[in-house]
Amino acid sequence: MSEEKKSKGGVWQFIKFAFFSASAGIIQVLSFTLMSEVIIKLPALQNLMDTNATFAKIMQNEYGPMYLIALLLSVIWNFTFNRKFTFKSANNVPIAMLKVLAFYCVFTPISTILGNHFTAKFADVTAINYIVLACTMACNMITEFLYDKFVVFRGSENTAVKKK
Repeated sequence: MSEEKKSKGGVWQFIKFAFFSASAGIIQVLSFTLMSEVIIKLPALQNLMDTNATFAKIMQNEYGPMYLIALLLSVIWNFTFNRKFTFKSANNVPIAMLKVLAFYCVFTPISTILGNHFTAKFADVTAINYIVLACTMACNMITEFLYDKFVVFRGSENTAVKKK
């Protein structure tokens, strides 16, 4: 395959990855917003938070827990679609998922700690939770693409059998 064709294929692959990451990002932002703006204000949850200290700590309008739940939902979505449509990989799904889990075992604590730090430091900024979330999501998309391409799906791209 010529270098020009490989280059165009790589660009197209990144565009597809970005598209699916954007759709996962929508899921992440919607679930984050739902938790931070709607769910924690429900009267039933307020009563539960008054009686259960652990649940109250998790659901207080803190960045970390909401970010972790939203991230998990988006990762599952993103992995599923990128494996099938972007990398077209037929490799062992549980092994690929474990590799992605390894990525998130490093990325998640770092992004959560930094997110908590910046949302606390700039708490007076009205939209700080969303600014930090957007920066984290952009960093996540770029680093995960590189990790998926060169670690998770390396050697197994375009191995899925097309159904006729």
